[in-house]
Amino acid sequence: MKKVLITGKNSYIGQSFKSYVEANYPSEIQVDSISVRGEAWREYDFSGYDAVLHVAALVHKNEKSIPSNDYQAINTDLTIKVAEKAKSADVSQFIFISTIAVYKITEESKISTQTQLIPTTKYGKSKLDAENNLQKLNNDNFCITIIRPPMIYGPNCPGNYKRLSLVANKIGIYPRYSNQRSMIFIDNLSLFIYYILLKKIPGVFIPQNKEYIDSSKLISTIRKVHGKKTLFIPGMESLLYFLMRHNHFLNKIYGSLKVDSNMSSFEYKYNKVSFTESIKKTEI
Repeated sequence: MKKVLITGKNSYIGQSFKSYVEANYPSEIQVDSISVRGEAWREYDFSGYDAVLHVAALVHKNEKSIPSNDYQAINTDLTIKVAEKAKSADVSQFIFISTIAVYKITEESKISTQTQLIPTTKYGKSKLDAENNLQKLNNDNFCITIIRPPMIYGPNCPGNYKRLSLVANKIGIYPRYSNQRSMIFIDNLSLFIYYILLKKIPGVFIPQNKEYIDSSKLISTIRKVHGKKTLFIPGMESLLYFLMRHNHFLNKIYGSLKVDSNMSSFEYKYNKVSFTESIKKTEI
C-alpha cells in the first residue's frame, strides 16, 4: 500500500481525491491530509510517506486587490518549503498541481507544444516560478510530477462552473455561440492522479476530458439534467463577442481555451466518466 500525504487539507482537489481513493482503491493507497496554513505543518512528520500531493494554493481572485507577493508567498515559496521538507524526509515523489495559466493565454487560445510559457496573471506567474524551482529538486530519489489541469468541475466545485450552473438553472434563453474549451471532471482527474501515484510517473502533464466543451451544449445539458428545455437565439455572435471582451465571466464561459489533445496523451485510460454522465453527477 502506498501512503500519500495531501498538503492543503481544505482544497477541492485534495478532498475530492481523498474521497475518490477511499471509495475506489482503499487497499492500494492510504491518504492523509494536513493544512499548511501557519507554521504548525513544519512539525508534522513526513517520513514514511511515499508521496506528497501538494494542492494548497492562492487561486484566481480579483488580482488587482491582491499583491504579487501574496501569490509568491503561497504558490511559490510555500510549495518549495513543503517540497524541501518532503525530500529531507525521504519521500520519493512530489506531485504539484499547477495550472494551464502558466502559458501565454489570449482571448481565443489553443495551447500546443509551441505555446510559450509566458503567464499573464499573478497566479500563473507564481505557479510557473514554483514549477521551475521544483525541477531543481528533481533527482533519481525525488521524483517531481507537475500537473497543469484546465477548468475543473464536479459536485460542489467552486469557481466559474458553479456560477454558470446557477445561471443556467434560472435562465432558459441564450445566444447561440460556438466555442471550445478544455475541461476535466474531478473524478477523471482523481483517477489520473491515482495512476501517477501508483506508477510513480514523473514529468509534466495536462489531463483533460476526451472532448472539448461547447458552452451551448454545456448549458443545455445542465438544464436537461433538471428537466428544463433551452432556447438558443442565432445571430448574436458579434454582440456576444463584444461583451466577452469587457466581461471576465462571459469570457470564461464563452471564450475558447483548448489544449491540443496530443498534449494530454497518457498510457492509462483516465477518462472513465463521459461528458453527459459527468454533468449528471455534478448537478445531482
